[in-house]
Amino acid sequence: MKRRETLSPDLTPVIDIVFILLIFFIVSSTFKKKELAFELNLPNSKEASIQIDKKEIVILLNKNKIALKEKEVTWQILENNLKNIKDKTRSVIVKIDKDVKYQRIVILFDLLKKYNLSHLALENKVK
Repeated sequence: MKRRETLSPDLTPVIDIVFILLIFFIVSSTFKKKELAFELNLPNSKEASIQIDKKEIVILLNKNKIALKEKEVTWQILENNLKNIKDKTRSVIVKIDKDVKYQRIVILFDLLKKYNLSHLALENKVK
């Protein structure tokens, strides 16, 4: 009497696919690096500076002063000028001194958000 061999499915292709998927997910995933709590010196940059178009709004901010289009203004004058901007797609270039307190930056960004000026660019000092 002849013995019958039990048939079992070949698992080699399944194992190959599992390893290929594993390699794909390992290669395509990003691992979050541990961010440093300090040592932030953001205002310096090695990239080329951006070209400023005449249609763009340029705001300068330092510890004590704020300027719009190279003229020193008060917060109230700045708000009035931002309120009168009709084209909400105009770019806003913000140049911030590295010693400015965060609260002043938040106030400025709140004003920009209040008048729906969301095309924002922060300019750095080019080394």
